[in-house]
Amino acid sequence: MKAEVNYTDVELIAAISAGTDLNRAIQFIYRQHAEATSAFIRHYGGSEQDADDIFQEAVVAFIDIVRKGKFRMESNVRTFLASIAKHCWFNELKKRDRADQRHRKFELGRDQNEPDIAEHISLLERKKQLRDIVDSLGESCRKILLLFYYENMSMKEIVSHLPYENEQVVRNKKYKCLQQLTGLIKDNPAIARQMQEIIK
Repeated sequence: MKAEVNYTDVELIAAISAGTDLNRAIQFIYRQHAEATSAFIRHYGGSEQDADDIFQEAVVAFIDIVRKGKFRMESNVRTFLASIAKHCWFNELKKRDRADQRHRKFELGRDQNEPDIAEHISLLERKKQLRDIVDSLGESCRKILLLFYYENMSMKEIVSHLPYENEQVVRNKKYKCLQQLTGLIKDNPAIARQMQEIIK
């Protein structure tokens, strides 16, 4: 069994950038920073499962940013991860609110306002890019990630669309899919550039 490895911020960034022992670096990130993120998510109305899910997304995003050379050390790793997690969580809250609004509008028979045409076209183009990337991950990952990111469905909604037992199973599967996506980003700079365009 390998001993736990501790890193300074500089050493951690170097390890992630080199990609030679990424698993140990990720384990260190979880040991050092997961609890602080969990406390933040719970403080803003999330559950323990929400906290786990958001931290997974934050770690994937952090690794992507570091490997692209975009982490400038203007803040420490803990602060930067917290900032990513905050962004992910507030986006998730907006997504859930949009899902609730869709249900209410459907029930009340309200018509949705047409979005700005230019914005709508840009959104469609980015969604197509996302579909092309996710298609390479396999059928099960494709379905989960497209429902979550493309259709803006919550975990609860995804359970009702796919043959999974509960929300936790979907969360676990989504995490594994995000790990696959991290591998793709690591091995293929072209995909990394596509993802950067999508999340602008």
